[in-house]
Amino acid sequence: MNKLLKVSSNPHIRSDVTTSNIMLAVILALLPTTGFGIYNFGIRALLHVILTVGTAVLTEYLYEYFMKKPITVGDYSAVVTGLLLALNLPVSAPLWMGMLGAVFAILIVKMLFGGLGQNFMNPALGARCFLLISFPALMTNFECDAYTGATPLAVLKDGGSVDILDMFLGKTAGTIGETSMLAILIGACFLLITGIIDLRIPGTYIVTFVLFVGLFGGHGFDPAYLAAQLAGGGLMLGAFFMATDYVTRPITKRGQYVYGIVLGLLTGIFRVLGRTAEGVSYAIIIANLLVPLIEKITLPKAFGKGGEKR
Repeated sequence: MNKLLKVSSNPHIRSDVTTSNIMLAVILALLPTTGFGIYNFGIRALLHVILTVGTAVLTEYLYEYFMKKPITVGDYSAVVTGLLLALNLPVSAPLWMGMLGAVFAILIVKMLFGGLGQNFMNPALGARCFLLISFPALMTNFECDAYTGATPLAVLKDGGSVDILDMFLGKTAGTIGETSMLAILIGACFLLITGIIDLRIPGTYIVTFVLFVGLFGGHGFDPAYLAAQLAGGGLMLGAFFMATDYVTRPITKRGQYVYGIVLGLLTGIFRVLGRTAEGVSYAIIIANLLVPLIEKITLPKAFGKGGEKR
C-alpha cells in the first residue's frame, strides 16, 4: 500500500528498457553490414570503424570530464554515432576524416545542444553532411582496390544499366556500410523483431519514395529500375537506422507517417530532379528540422478538449 501511495513526478509508468539496451541492440543490428563492409573493402574499412568510433567515445568522455558533467559514454550512444558515421564514409577517404567527423558529430551536433535527447538532428548524418560540404571530392571518391568507376546510382543517373543482384548482395562501390542491402535488411529485421523500431517511418519512407520515382523517374514502375533505386546508395541504411532515431523523429504516430512521407518526397526530389545521384543524408537532415512543425500539427488533442460545441 505504501508503494501505491508514493508521490513522485512523472513519468509514473516506466519501462525496463534502458538507453544502453537500445543502443546495444542497434550496434548488434549494425554488425552484419559492418562485417560485410570490412569483408568487401578490406582492412582499411576496419581502421575507419575503429578510429571513428574511438574518437566519438573519447570526444564525449573528454567533454563531460572537463565540463564536470556526468560521464555518459556507458549508454553506448557515442558508439552508435561513430559506427554510423564510419559506415557512411567511402573507404578511400583519409583516416583523419572520420575522426574529424566524429568530433563534429559529438561536440557540435550533440553535446553543445545538451547531450543525448537534446540534439536537433542525427549527429552521424550531421557530420556526414559537414564532411560532404567541406571535402566534396574526397567524400564522393568511391574508387578503391576492390572497385573502380562510378557507383550504381551514378550509372543509373547517366542512363546506364546495373547488376541488381550485385547491388543486393553488396558487390559494388559505395560507402562502407551502404552497399549490401541484404546485410542491412538482416539488421533491420532484428530491430523489428525486438521491437526497437517499427515500420511506420521506414515503411512510409520506402513506399513514398517508390511512388515518387515511379511517377517522375522517367522509367515508370519498371521493377528493375525501382529495385536498383532501393538497393543503391544509403536509402535502406538511412530508412531503418537513421530516420528511426528516437531523438530526432516525431513522437506522435501520425507525425511519424508524415515524417516518412516527407523523407520519401525529399529523397525522390534529390535523386530524380537534383544533380546528385544520392540525397538520403540531406533528406533526413531537412526532415529532422521539420520535426517540431510535424509534431505541432499532428499532436493529439487532450482528452475533453476540442470537441464540437452543440
